[in-house]
Amino acid sequence: MRHQFVVPEEDTEQLDTLGLQWEAIREQNGQWLLLHSFVFPPGFNHANGSVAIQIPANYPVAPIDMAYFHPYLTRADGQPIRQAQVQQPLDGKLWQRWSRHYPWVPGQHSIATHILLVRHWLNHAVGKT
Repeated sequence: MRHQFVVPEEDTEQLDTLGLQWEAIREQNGQWLLLHSFVFPPGFNHANGSVAIQIPANYPVAPIDMAYFHPYLTRADGQPIRQAQVQQPLDGKLWQRWSRHYPWVPGQHSIATHILLVRHWLNHAVGKT
C-alpha cells in the first residue's frame, strides 16, 4: 500500500479501526485517499470496489467533499443516480464522481465522518435510509 503523504494520526487510527485497506497517493491534481474493498449496499451493480476521497493540502481546516467510485456504480433497477455522471481520471483509471457537499466544521468533521456520509449517500441512492 502506498503512503505518499502523511494522514493525521487520528485519521490513520480511525481508518485502521474501520478495517479499511487504504492508500494515500499524490497525483498532479492533488492528494487522494483510496479506500479499497469498500462494501457497497445491495442494490448496485457491484458488491464492492474502491472509493477515492480528495484530501486538500490544508486538511483538516479545508473541507472534504464528494466521493469517487471505481468501478462505476449503477443501480440494479436501472434508475439513475443523481449527480454521478462526471468521470475523474485518477491512478490510471476513470472514476465516477458523486457530487455531494455539506457544511464542513473543522474539529467536528474528519475523514471518518466523511466515510460515514459516503455510506449514507450509497444507502440513500438505493432507497435505504
